[in-house]
Amino acid sequence: MAVRTAKVQDAVAICDIWNDVIRDTLVTFTTEEKQPETIAERIANAPDPFFVATDTSGAVVGFATYGPFRSGPGYAFCKEHSVMLRPGARGQGIGCDLMATLEKAACVHRVHSLIAGISAQNPGAVAFHRSLGFADAGCIRQAGFKHGQWIDLILMQKIIG
Repeated sequence: MAVRTAKVQDAVAICDIWNDVIRDTLVTFTTEEKQPETIAERIANAPDPFFVATDTSGAVVGFATYGPFRSGPGYAFCKEHSVMLRPGARGQGIGCDLMATLEKAACVHRVHSLIAGISAQNPGAVAFHRSLGFADAGCIRQAGFKHGQWIDLILMQKIIG
C-alpha cells in the first residue's frame, strides 16, 4: 500500500468509492453522486490537497482530502476533511496512513483545526477519529435526511497547528 497525491486520472476510481457510499449507506448525507469531471477539476485546480491510497497493483483503494469548513475569512484555518476506503481496504491501517499524510499537508498549509462531520449511523468512523486524537465537538440532532430517515451529525475536531 502507498499513499500519494491524487492525479486527474484517479477521478473515476475516487468516484466509484464515493458513489458507493452515497448510494448505499447513511454514512454521508448527500444523495448527489460525484462526477469524474468534477473530481478531476478539483484535483487539478483546488488549493487543498487530495491524496489516494493504492494497493500493490496500483489500484486506488481510498482517498482523503479537505476543504473549507465554512465560508468567510475567519474560518480560513479550519478545514473539514473526508476520508473513504473501499470496503475491502478497511481495518488495515490505510485510513490512518491517509489521515497522517493529510495532517502533514494541513500543517504545511497552516491549517489549525480539522473537523470531521460524521453520520451517527457510522459509529466506526467515530471510533476511528477518536483513535487519531479527534475530540467530540458536538452533535446536531436530525441534521440530515436520507433514505426516509433523520440522521444526527456528530462533529469531531483535532487541533493540529
